[in-house]
Amino acid sequence: MFWKKKKAKRSFDRENLKAVIRASICTGEQVAGFKDIRTGKFSEVMLISTNSDMDEFLELYDLKESEVSIEY
Repeated sequence: MFWKKKKAKRSFDRENLKAVIRASICTGEQVAGFKDIRTGKFSEVMLISTNSDMDEFLELYDLKESEVSIEY
């Protein structure tokens, strides 16, 4: 039997960054990342193509779904 290797939690600057999902209106493509609150610069972390990808993003950065905003 194979078990998934548990991934190490990652951290980010919660004071200056906010978790964001960038979604394309045309294609529906979603990208998870962090947006700098002061500059507005977006840093891409991973592509979200399934619900399990979203769960992985939330787990990696110890986030709740309510803490992630969606931008179009």
